[in-house]
Amino acid sequence: MAELQAAGASPAKPRPALKLVKTQDLSRTQWLDIRKGGIGSSDAAAAVGLHPYKSPLQLWMEKTGRDALLPKVDPDDATSPMYWGTLLEPIVAAHYTRRTGLRVRRINAVLQHPVHPWMLANIDREVVGSPDVQILECKTAGYHGARLWEDGVPEYVQLQVLHQLAVTGKPAADVAVLICGQELRIHRIERDETMIAQLVALERRFWHFVETDTAPPADGSDSADLAMRALWPRDNGKVLDLRGDMEMSSAFSDLVALRQVLADAIAREAQVKQRIQQRMGEATTARFDAGEVRWKRSKDSTSVDVDRLLMDQPELAGAYSMPRSGSRRFTVKVHESLTLADPSAAADEWKELP
Repeated sequence: MAELQAAGASPAKPRPALKLVKTQDLSRTQWLDIRKGGIGSSDAAAAVGLHPYKSPLQLWMEKTGRDALLPKVDPDDATSPMYWGTLLEPIVAAHYTRRTGLRVRRINAVLQHPVHPWMLANIDREVVGSPDVQILECKTAGYHGARLWEDGVPEYVQLQVLHQLAVTGKPAADVAVLICGQELRIHRIERDETMIAQLVALERRFWHFVETDTAPPADGSDSADLAMRALWPRDNGKVLDLRGDMEMSSAFSDLVALRQVLADAIAREAQVKQRIQQRMGEATTARFDAGEVRWKRSKDSTSVDVDRLLMDQPELAGAYSMPRSGSRRFTVKVHESLTLADPSAAADEWKELP
């Protein structure tokens, strides 16, 4: 968590959380609206740029009500991890009690930090009567998600729990994770005042973006790309003249240079791959000291000749057509004069990069 270690503050004595609102009678829509008023524990990693699936920009769009075009998770979708996480949460909690002997209970409320009102938390369970641990966070991990738990609690979950400890003032929390539906692992996370102070400072920085309605910088992630496509889904045909803007001109030069590096690397990769393929010939697998490669033929298959089908039965086009939304394509063109010894030789020529 290098980012956390760069933004510190002097730790203060913990104070108990405030109960912002009871959740027993809240609908999911009402609960989500309340979450927009602050940074929840599951938002913590995204707010500081350390979430593996959600960028600060996407989180900012959610908090500022700009998320209408972002994909939403259906809580009733039985194929989503969220669905199974919610369904199995009481089972994980029950087996935690069975394993540890510690009783747990629900906290049916959204909790609020006593000093920083924008810090919110929903606690899965409160551990009752234990001087060593006070919070239980329940998790589930499927086949693909299990790899994130190989070395202990993933960083984004650690930040979630640190956020909970910050809001509640509690000394410690247990994370109980059910791996692939059959193995329960329990990890203890102790309160760390220095880390909490750093987390609060970074979260405050993010919340300033929300309060000032200023988008945080995109971080190059797939989430940030998705967020920008949802934020600006259409172009207006206008030309933005950035000539003379030194910062953006420098960014454009970096982009051109990086694309050339990538193109060179791809060409080199193809050359090396073909060298190995040429040596393999008809062999399916080639083993090396550091690993192996496979060059295997896929099974033969059949497909429908759609063009011929529509030519023979054109009425099917209308009966089975479906709309498909367009998307914005980002292309780069470089003035040829930048690569020629005589710039005047190609004053009006442009080269499009891949």
